[in-house]
Amino acid sequence: MPSWSVFARRGPSKGLICAALLAAMTAVVAAQAQGLRIVPLVRDDHVLVTFELADGFTDEVRAAIRSGLKTTFTYTVDLRLEVPVWVDRTIATAVVTNSVEYDNLTRLHTVVRMLDGKVESSQVTDSETAVRQLMTSFQRLPLFRTSTLEPNREYYVRISATARPSNGAFLWPWGSGTSGQAKFTFIR
Repeated sequence: MPSWSVFARRGPSKGLICAALLAAMTAVVAAQAQGLRIVPLVRDDHVLVTFELADGFTDEVRAAIRSGLKTTFTYTVDLRLEVPVWVDRTIATAVVTNSVEYDNLTRLHTVVRMLDGKVESSQVTDSETAVRQLMTSFQRLPLFRTSTLEPNREYYVRISATARPSNGAFLWPWGSGTSGQAKFTFIR
């Protein structure tokens, strides 16, 4: 019977290493499958949020839009403070809503972007590529002010995305929606 010192010298088994690698790869694949990429950036007195929903514009979404059905993507953006050994605190929340409606007679899409219930922009286009861009991609949105942040603390932006009409797998491959988060440190 081998002594315990023999096991200690061998180190972790190959099976344990393979299991750890498999678990790590599964986590990476799951994060990429959801396709919500988030980049927070602190500039001047705002937290600018860039995000893209890579897998949100499915064939089912295209079909629903082409049918003339008003389709809405809602992004709930939370600015949160990491609190060690306690529940993280929500500092602020913003809701970005994009709606598209296709007119079958004129063959034009009307895309409306709202921020916290107020119309930010409205655009009419005949390009499905432009609709995809407008519905799923956001560049440096000034959603939060830095005046509410404490210097030298770690924060994160968490985004939850949902689609309407929600008919389970009809429009949204993740059922009720998807979410993601990205950390940043506020340094002053």
